[in-house]
Amino acid sequence: MSMKTNQTWLDKIGIGPKEISMIKSYLRAVFASAITMGIALLTNMKPEYAVLIGAIAGPLAKWADKTEKEYGVGSTD
Repeated sequence: MSMKTNQTWLDKIGIGPKEISMIKSYLRAVFASAITMGIALLTNMKPEYAVLIGAIAGPLAKWADKTEKEYGVGSTD
């Protein structure tokens, strides 16, 4: 008699919801950094402005993520 389990391939390699959340957060930070660096290099702007754009890009990326429940598009509040 075989038991059916609802394990996904992520569960099999030890990645659960907490790890997925950490990976998503890291990738959002990488995305915000890439946007900031790209804009700064393309426009030859002052570093202070690039830092300001980077500070705004991170929270905007989280806001736009529909799966985030804390705030933004996917929030229930």
